[in-house]
Parts: sequence; C-alpha cells; structure tokens
Amino acid sequence: MKTGLLCRCGQRITRRDVMQQGIYMRQSGPNYVYIKYRCSRCKKLGELYIKHEDWKESLLLDNASEQSPRERRRFARMGVITLEEMRRFHHQLEALKTFPDLSVEESE
Repeated sequence: MKTGLLCRCGQRITRRDVMQQGIYMRQSGPNYVYIKYRCSRCKKLGELYIKHEDWKESLLLDNASEQSPRERRRFARMGVITLEEMRRFHHQLEALKTFPDLSVEESE
C-alpha cells in the first residue's frame, strides 16, 4: 500500500510540487496517472506514472501518515505524553552513560 510519492532524492512529493497532472490512456493494458513535478528539496524535474487503479489524490497530501494501522492503534492506546513523563525521560537521558542498542525491534 503506497502512502506517498517520492522524488529520486527521497523527498516526499506534495500537491505544491506538481506542475502537470493527467491521465495516460493506453489502447491495451492499464491506464496511468501522469505526474510531472519539481522537487522542493533538490529542485530537479521528475515524472511519475502511477497505475490508475492505485491512484488516490491523498498521495499528494502533506499530512499523509507514514504509520501503519497497527502502529496507529498502538500509539492511540498509549495516550497523550504527560509533563511528568517528559521530566522522567529528561532525567533518564542525563543519566545515560552509553547509548542503548536500538537495532533490535521491540516486540509487542
């Protein structure tokens, strides 16, 4: 499932970057949505062809979420970060002597 469009440099393409958009109709096979853009980071021109059935206008929104539905549910269960949690975190950071190994994912 695609959540956004990216330039070759890795920058997310949004509505303000799009210079031209249209439908590329083919005699046989799938039709495509054509996007011509100028990247806001590297300033290069680029083109994208997205299968029409995969196209959603939300792909160009600035606030599209990179979270999976599973991550969204997990964060919703955690609730809002409190001031006390921020204080404890700050104190724990100050007390660190070495950096923890974050290369292993947490299991739920």
